[in-house]
Amino acid sequence: MCSVSRERAEGGRVIVEVDDKVAKVRNIKVDSSWDSREKTVSFSFDYCYWSVDPEDPKYASQEMVFQDLGTSVLSGAFRGYNICLFAYGQTGSGKTYTMMGTPASIGLTPRICEVVFLFLHLHLFKNFLEIYNERVRDLLKQSDRKKPYTLRVREHPETGPYVQGLTQHLVTDYKQVVKLLEEGIAKRITAATHIHNASSRSHAIFTIHYTQAILENNLPSEIASKINLVDLAGSERADPSYCKDRITEGANINKSLVTLGIVISTLAQNSQMFSSCQSISSIPSEGESGGVDGPPSGGSGGRRPAYIPYRDSILTWLLKDSLGGNSKTIMIATISPASSSYNETMSTLRYAANAKNIINKPRVNEDANVKLIRELREEIDRLKAMLMSFELVCSNISLLELLLVM
Repeated sequence: MCSVSRERAEGGRVIVEVDDKVAKVRNIKVDSSWDSREKTVSFSFDYCYWSVDPEDPKYASQEMVFQDLGTSVLSGAFRGYNICLFAYGQTGSGKTYTMMGTPASIGLTPRICEVVFLFLHLHLFKNFLEIYNERVRDLLKQSDRKKPYTLRVREHPETGPYVQGLTQHLVTDYKQVVKLLEEGIAKRITAATHIHNASSRSHAIFTIHYTQAILENNLPSEIASKINLVDLAGSERADPSYCKDRITEGANINKSLVTLGIVISTLAQNSQMFSSCQSISSIPSEGESGGVDGPPSGGSGGRRPAYIPYRDSILTWLLKDSLGGNSKTIMIATISPASSSYNETMSTLRYAANAKNIINKPRVNEDANVKLIRELREEIDRLKAMLMSFELVCSNISLLELLLVM
């Protein structure tokens, strides 16, 4: 959560309070004693940060956010899981600051990259793309801004959605990462809005691909991991007083974010349905609903998992695995504490509360041959244990028969 100079200049009142892991929002429109509406609404999350005043004892620094969230990303990736971390919220609420930071206060993305090199000393592949007006652009490729750019999104039957023609860059040290980040950020499309003078008008996805060589059960193996770090465009509605270009891009931003909201809401509903069915039946049937297992047939009144409209927007299509499939996913919801942003703040927090209910099914991305050998060895060990148990039983029976004869 952060505050901008515009809100301070307008004299906006602070209506948000953070109490440990609970964010409380006060509705200043409800002042009458006879009004039955709630004056304060509370939302519970895994972490809540107060980043309004650096002098405040409760102030959450970039380092604190990294220690909580960045280390979780790295821990999962080092174990071979796909990871997605994305920031959602109103323009000016701190998304880009949290994800990218400034030279004086670096954000999650460069911090995560720095630790990856510090501990792994690996060669990494990275790409950086932008989704603007439902079109994909490579932020790390030299192109003529006057010519239309459209990279196509495809879907691989095993690895899922990908961008055809997106360049991958091999980096061997942290300085190269910073250079690529700065290059990509400089190319992102920004514009003045009624909320922020240099608002990001596109969604940006920075991806890290790396492979770890390991030795498992005396067998050489590889674990591949992918980290998606996503900075979404502002979630507020376009101001009709702005030019046609701003209205058009605002409509496309809203389309992708509305679709994202529908996907998150539907995934949450399917996850809750699956959880309730699991409590009824200990043997759930296998199903498929965008990565979230379906409930047993006949359970919950025979309801089927709802359709997940991933392809309704480029953003949700590319984040398909991250939202409901093979990925550990962290959502950062950034809000403004000002009274003038009450509606956007409530919308963002409801969005995040829905996302909290999604159940993903991440798995380690290990070498298929090594996995098969490990599973066969485990099966051999299990059969050996069964054989030993059987031989022990037979031995006891033989001993009993001998005693009876005597």
